[in-house]
Amino acid sequence: MAKTWSDRFEKSLHPVIAAFNASIGFDIELIEYDLTGSIAHARMLAKAGIISPTEGERLVSGLEQIRREYCQGDFQPGVEAEDIHFAVERRLTELVGDVGKKLHTGRSRNDQVGTDTRLYLRDQIHQIQGQLLDFQRALLTLAEANVETLIPGYTHLQRAQPLSLAHHLLAYREMAQRDWERLADVYRRVDISPLGCGALAGTTFPIDRHYSAELLGFKHIYANSLDGVSDRDWAIEFLCAASLIMVHLSRLAEEVILWASQEFGFVGLKDSCSTGSSIMPQKKNPDVPELVRGKTGRVFGHLQGMLVMMKALPLAYNKDLQEDKEGLFDSVKTLKGCLGAMTILLQEGLEFRPQRLLEAVNEDFSNATDVADYLAAKGVPFREAYNLVGKVVKTCLEQEKLLKDLSLADWQALHPAFSEDIYQAIAPRQVVAARNSYGGTGFDQVRSALALAQNHLQQLSSEL
Repeated sequence: MAKTWSDRFEKSLHPVIAAFNASIGFDIELIEYDLTGSIAHARMLAKAGIISPTEGERLVSGLEQIRREYCQGDFQPGVEAEDIHFAVERRLTELVGDVGKKLHTGRSRNDQVGTDTRLYLRDQIHQIQGQLLDFQRALLTLAEANVETLIPGYTHLQRAQPLSLAHHLLAYREMAQRDWERLADVYRRVDISPLGCGALAGTTFPIDRHYSAELLGFKHIYANSLDGVSDRDWAIEFLCAASLIMVHLSRLAEEVILWASQEFGFVGLKDSCSTGSSIMPQKKNPDVPELVRGKTGRVFGHLQGMLVMMKALPLAYNKDLQEDKEGLFDSVKTLKGCLGAMTILLQEGLEFRPQRLLEAVNEDFSNATDVADYLAAKGVPFREAYNLVGKVVKTCLEQEKLLKDLSLADWQALHPAFSEDIYQAIAPRQVVAARNSYGGTGFDQVRSALALAQNHLQQLSSEL
């Protein structure tokens, strides 16, 4: 194969090594961003007087021609190109002649690939933020329809206290909002241009890095050329943020899987988002949440891989850094796919079963804390009330009764502070409604939280 570097080398690479060394198989993903970055670089070279205005226009015209060819499927470089950057430069030289060889003046592949990848990730972050807003909308729509639907709340996967289903769903909305904000913070570190840092030390040409950064919409430029070409903190931060989004999606996925089981029976799976068994005709499987749960480890693995790759790299650029892309690209693809699938699942794949949920909150001792609160409100020290209710629950379990099954005489035999209103106090709907502290599951608090969330969502949508 033809050499892509200087005449320092007398022979070409061994074909197996050439294939091993090449990144064109995956960095073709960057072609649009490479063309955009190269156009900005060409215009900067012309503005700085490093090349003539005519040469600059020819370079821009040739690069736009390559863009059209790629979009039409006519530009498909193979392994002989090594990477997308050399592939573009070679095709450009074919189109515009020797002036194409001037494009690389004042830059290196090291700052070029760093620029391309940042342009790519900026774009992807905005797309993912848009998906997070769609995910939040789906949660809010489902929550608004289920403010007074009750669902058992759990700690340690044991029945704890009943909740508004909307309150439960809004917890995931809070996670998604933190995810959105975390991506916005990562974006600030991605939005720094390394273009013009050269291989590691800058360049002798009088380039204008601020101008090329302005053309590409970067807010800042790297102040240190060594750091500019070797920094991958922004990629690691993105993978951290992506991993947390996957954590949140996987937690919801796990709950949906449990809720859809016959043992829980809290939701039914609609045909549009579930599959059957090849051998058991009665089955309806929660494939979407199971796949999300499984794909979460994939994103975690890419984060770990990036950390291990970076942990011992000396300054500045090393070929190891070629390994930053496949994991990054796959994490973006995986994350976007999971967000899209979970949003559709929420929108049209689940059918909550309010009657089964109501039965569930009526068949346990999740109102026990409210008995203790009832006594505490009547002047009984809480710890004393707590211990008394524990004994009551123990007795009920021995007698196979629930708290609601105790007679008023039973209650008053336990403590004279009990009166007829204890039955209202321990009714599941009242148990939920009474928790009206800020951020609680009380219906009034949930409605307020929904209104605030909708307003916030509209604001974010207008900003994106």
